Amino acid sequence: MVTPMSDKEYRAYKKAYQTAAYVLFPMTYAVSENNGQTIPLTAGTRLTNYKLQITNDATYGRFEILGVGFRIDPNMVTAQPLVLNEQNLQQAVRFFLNTPYLWGGKNALGMDCSGFTQTVLSLFGKHLLRNASEQATQGRAITSIRNARAGDLVFFDHHDGRISHVGIILQMSNDKSQMTNHPEGVLVHCSGRVKVEKLDENGIFSTERIDENNPNGQYTHHLVSIRRV
Repeated sequence: MVTPMSDKEYRAYKKAYQTAAYVLFPMTYAVSENNGQTIPLTAGTRLTNYKLQITNDATYGRFEILGVGFRIDPNMVTAQPLVLNEQNLQQAVRFFLNTPYLWGGKNALGMDCSGFTQTVLSLFGKHLLRNASEQATQGRAITSIRNARAGDLVFFDHHDGRISHVGIILQMSNDKSQMTNHPEGVLVHCSGRVKVEKLDENGIFSTERIDENNPNGQYTHHLVSIRRV
């Protein structure tokens, strides 16, 4: 999976990388024009020199890496980053729901919290660093949850002051009176698996964490900060 490249190849690839298309769905395959072999590609993969090819027999997407051409189903690709809004975000994350947690993972076979946010936001042209504590330094701070919106990153700790978890806001309440007193919404994050849970100014409230003392659920992560990238 690792291929050496010359300085010239690297410069050409880096230039093409900035305008690359993206694999949109959790898993798809590309076919090499060189030998006909298939390679698996996961969401967020950038396809350099991507073009839509239309012939009398078929319509397909084509991209090149180090001079080798590959063909791919164009329905699995977005030729440019998606617009980051509530509707597009909800459509993008639904394919990842229930992906199991895997430390260091960042595809549909397994993800950790920051791998999930990095992969999802790459579809919107947002380039995040790898770890939650690093992502917490990017973008600009949103000082109040009342000003948060879909697509903002939310960071948490376990009451020790260190950033240890991150999620993405999917939706905030549209009830302005409710927002004034107790702003709340929902976020999507990877903790055990990729899932959607309630968010308020205290943190993540999980209805999965039920016991005799907390019959309706309980808080699992303490809210530290919100960033917009």
